[in-house]
Amino acid sequence: MAVSSSSAELVLDLRCQTGESPVWHGSEQALYWVDIPAGRLHRWRPDGQTHQSWQFGQQLACIASWPAGGGWLGAMEDGVYCLDVSGQGQAQARARKIVGVDHARPGMRFNDGRCDRQGRFWVGSMVMDSSGAAPAGAVYRLQGRGNDVRLDRVLDGFLTPNGLAFSPDGRTMYLSDSHPARQRVWAFDYDVDTGVPSRRRVFIESLPAGRPDGAAVDADGCYWITGNDAGLLHRYTPDGRLDRSVRVPVAKPSMCAFGGPGLDTLFVTTIRLPSAADDALDGSVFALRPGVRGVEEPAYSG
Repeated sequence: MAVSSSSAELVLDLRCQTGESPVWHGSEQALYWVDIPAGRLHRWRPDGQTHQSWQFGQQLACIASWPAGGGWLGAMEDGVYCLDVSGQGQAQARARKIVGVDHARPGMRFNDGRCDRQGRFWVGSMVMDSSGAAPAGAVYRLQGRGNDVRLDRVLDGFLTPNGLAFSPDGRTMYLSDSHPARQRVWAFDYDVDTGVPSRRRVFIESLPAGRPDGAAVDADGCYWITGNDAGLLHRYTPDGRLDRSVRVPVAKPSMCAFGGPGLDTLFVTTIRLPSAADDALDGSVFALRPGVRGVEEPAYSG
């Protein structure tokens, strides 16, 4: 495995417990992301290097822009919420539940998620205590507006569903299971009209190093997957060939997203373990220039 030396730059030395779900907001020219166990939503703007955050009352797993709802969708512990970020940063921000979820068992929460190219919000669920390796996780599709919002369970049997991404034309859906007992990535044919995945097949049997965590797709249709525990990002071509691996300066990258004015910056969120040294940068956000452009992240459209 050839590994490129990283030119990753430190964006923000924030020390998140579990930094996740980075989303570039084009009209604001700002990066949003979450710290899951802290229940906190963060925003950083490159011009002026300004940072704000909002605290919510539950663990906040992932987000999607929702202009029609006035802010953001947030998948939390017991459902999907509309997040109010109109204030200038609050100790306890407001969240309104859009739809609840009936988890398969107690002690679960949502995890990784994003919108497909048509604006449907996809999100996976997991058992918070991963030691039992319980395959109770599922993948849900949120669509609709107002009183017609539906949260449909589409796929079952996962430990820790992760790595959701869609090809530039929207016709391929990618999904990983990052639990140590699985560590696999699948591809699906995706019906852009109905939002139904089919013809599930193994896309990556196992990474050359690290567990498959969060992911992004670039404009060439290549799949970037974070190699958690290995301090690496791996780029795979649409036919499943490993194209390159890039090192980042911490062990646990969690997810990546393209952003910046030209969508040519790859932002990487990371995880900080309690055992991390005081001066370690684990939990911070990094940026690198991989030489390719990304695809604009769709907002939720119902």
